[in-house]
Amino acid sequence: MGRAKAKVGSGAHCGTAEARALHAQCPAIDLHADALMWSRFVGYRLTRAHEPPLPQAWFGGHVDVPRMLQGGIGAQFFGLVSTPLIDLNLNSACHRQIDCLEQAIADSRGQLRLARSAEEIEQAHEQGALAALLGIEGAHCLRGSLLELERFAARGVRYLGLLHFYRNAAGAPARGFGAARGRGLTAFGRELVERCESLGVIVDLAHINARGFWDACEQAKKPLIVSHTGLAGVHPLWRNIDDEQLRSVARLGGVVGVIFVPRYLGRNGIDAVVDHLLHVVRVAGEDVAALGSDWDGMIRPTRGLEDASRLPNLTDALLARNLPQRVIRKILRENVLRVLRDVPPRIDLEQGGCARGNAQGGHAGKVGL
Repeated sequence: MGRAKAKVGSGAHCGTAEARALHAQCPAIDLHADALMWSRFVGYRLTRAHEPPLPQAWFGGHVDVPRMLQGGIGAQFFGLVSTPLIDLNLNSACHRQIDCLEQAIADSRGQLRLARSAEEIEQAHEQGALAALLGIEGAHCLRGSLLELERFAARGVRYLGLLHFYRNAAGAPARGFGAARGRGLTAFGRELVERCESLGVIVDLAHINARGFWDACEQAKKPLIVSHTGLAGVHPLWRNIDDEQLRSVARLGGVVGVIFVPRYLGRNGIDAVVDHLLHVVRVAGEDVAALGSDWDGMIRPTRGLEDASRLPNLTDALLARNLPQRVIRKILRENVLRVLRDVPPRIDLEQGGCARGNAQGGHAGKVGL
């Protein structure tokens, strides 16, 4: 007897009862969404339910606490985005987004809480809350300073994307301003990888060029991630990582988050996401695949995953491919939890969330040993 077809809708109506039950037991972790960018720009309220404002869910309005809870999401990594084109102070732009998250947590009446470790994510789930984690998208906000990295770690940042769409002191992007195929990690970039590992900040290789990717893998001694990407083995594209890169992440014990964007998947629809996830499993093993939606990242999400409430539709599509529940649990949650355990935070959170004043000077936190 075939499985019931997942209904594309909103809220609790998304996915079959089997998929929703799986999410209840194993709430998903998404490695990348840019909702805090909209909180900073237009006052987007994470604690309120929204609908994407534009047709086909273009640009944003994909993520908020009510829809994440409806979609069986247990933890969301929020990207901290800054752009040299509009931000006079790149560092402050990221700190303001952390401020926005802290305000949302205060407004959430216990539904949303900051987490840094696998244990804190598990505690949030046990208490019916959604865990929020932080990741920086592009080291340009560090202004070439390792001390700035320590300050962000003290405010709860768990991963650092070395590059975004702009060249910075660490290296060059795969595409964008200052892209250069022959430019690998700089001396600062190599030092930055080493300092990330000593602080327990996971290195993210989304957006970096190929030479920088290999330099980072050579430098790394701990698991690293590619937070949101497609796979070139399914859809050859400058943005997507190839099979050798995928295997290198696997050898280091890391994970690869599959993006939900048709232009990087090669076609529209949930089955395209499944194809990329299954490619990761075939090439690198079941311990490497993860979710990296890129919701709210000025993108059009693939059909059927237009917002966070619809994630059980993807789980149904994985079940329809006869993927064992054991593997689906790893994709949804367990692989990312393993990386968080393998790269624990090594710096204490400042009292009061490490106030923004620390960005201007002062002690950022105490490194654990």
